[in-house]
Amino acid sequence: PEDPDDAGNGADDGNGDDGNGDDGNGDDEGGDVPAAIDDYLADARLYDGTIEDHTGEDEVVVDVGGGDIGYAFDPPAIRIDSGTTVRWEWTGEGGAHNVRSVEESDSDFDSGDAVDDADEVFEQSFDDDGIQLYECTPHAANGMLGAIEVID
Repeated sequence: PEDPDDAGNGADDGNGDDGNGDDGNGDDEGGDVPAAIDDYLADARLYDGTIEDHTGEDEVVVDVGGGDIGYAFDPPAIRIDSGTTVRWEWTGEGGAHNVRSVEESDSDFDSGDAVDDADEVFEQSFDDDGIQLYECTPHAANGMLGAIEVID
């Protein structure tokens, strides 16, 4: 039977998967999204229930001020290896933004005050595995949220 809370992702057939068609083996849109990320990004702009797999890369770029009105991190959810550097690059769209971890994040990081300069860059290396959750403080209520799964 279909779970009414499943938001149309598919039926639970009892085989232990989440019914959304991915098997977590990394050969699709990054595999299963960890529940902590999926829950946190439920109302995030540009989040479509998938996580972009960037394992094997030394550096990953996330746009700050993405989307049609500049109130998104693009991509909103990424998977990286431990030791990878995430480079947030401001687009200049949507006003002044920052990048700040939230209390539930496994690491603390903060780009400082919100700025609207298109040349702004913030880098953070993640050396330990875990779930990193972050927001743009001025636009968190508008759905400007992001998440990173760091794996070993």
